[in-house]
Amino acid sequence: MNDHGPQPVERELPTEEARDLISLVRELIEREIKPRAAEEEAAGRFPRELFTLLSESGLLGLVHPEEFGGGDQPYAVYLQVLEELAAARLTVGLGVSVHTLACHALAGYGSKEQLAEHLPAMLGGGLLGAYCLSEPSSGSDAAGLTTRATRDGDTWILEGTKAWITHGGIADFYTVLARTGPERTRGISAFLVPADTPGLSAAAPEHKMGMAGSPTAQIHLDGVRVPDARRIGEEGQGFAIALSALDAGRLGIAACAVGVAQAALDEALAYTAQRRQFGRPIADFQGLRFMLADMATQIEAGRALYLTAARLRDAGRPFSKQAAMAKLFCTDAAMRITTDAVQLLGGYGYTVDFPVERYMREAKVLQIVEGTNQIQRVVIARALAGPEVG
Repeated sequence: MNDHGPQPVERELPTEEARDLISLVRELIEREIKPRAAEEEAAGRFPRELFTLLSESGLLGLVHPEEFGGGDQPYAVYLQVLEELAAARLTVGLGVSVHTLACHALAGYGSKEQLAEHLPAMLGGGLLGAYCLSEPSSGSDAAGLTTRATRDGDTWILEGTKAWITHGGIADFYTVLARTGPERTRGISAFLVPADTPGLSAAAPEHKMGMAGSPTAQIHLDGVRVPDARRIGEEGQGFAIALSALDAGRLGIAACAVGVAQAALDEALAYTAQRRQFGRPIADFQGLRFMLADMATQIEAGRALYLTAARLRDAGRPFSKQAAMAKLFCTDAAMRITTDAVQLLGGYGYTVDFPVERYMREAKVLQIVEGTNQIQRVVIARALAGPEVG
């Protein structure tokens, strides 16, 4: 590799421990993820054994307290790990982000007894989580959910259907948001539901444009009985918990988007350096060089944006607006960059022999999950100009 081809990202890391962590992740990627990524995605195969390895390696609990088996890492470090994983295979990067989202409610709002009983296994015990907020008729309008939890003594009975659930049907536990009262936002509660609870089932996975290796399915809750000891936070606090989780989750999606965009740029750099036309590498042509320059600039800007938001979160400061900005900018940039990568590879870019067509298909979903980019603009505009009137 010459000095002008793809290079490892130079990362801003606060400690030697964080630098060692990134080195560990890169070694794991080269050994366990990259060699099988294209084949497994084409076959629609979820790498469950890899997630067991990630759990054993401490990579599923990086942001959580060490006393429960977490890594006690700042969010700014965790997101850079996500970016590395997503660049290797989005199914893995997004899967780690979703698992972290599924742990968020318990880690942030659980009682001491709940934390001690459940969190160690969720972080390092080989378990895989899923997050159940969206429903067939309530996506962007999350407060409109209709899945209901009805109290029966010390037990809650859950009825309803959740939709677009990453890891649906293969997760070991589900963090479920359900209606426990009539109030629109204050009548929702959060529950930690084991996958083997009677009455919980998954529909067949959705057939998607991309990310075939990551199952997305509806989850049906038919008389699912959950002890009150598995209700997380106060009754009626669920919507606030969900919004908090989404703010953090949007940063995860932003980091994943930058990872996919970086992978596309690296592929385009390698290809344009070796592909020759008119007697010279096509990377010598100014039109193509300017495309590469624009791609790289958008990646650097996106990375800076998500890291700024992460540092606000790490400092305990408000970061909702910045998280929405990061998710919006990084995912829109990833869509542009992956499309340009296909163009730079020409006809080859449109074939499955090169990964850029997969990157382009995968980038599209990142503009939709964790709140569509139209919703991100709503969040940003409200922070700037206040709530809408009328």
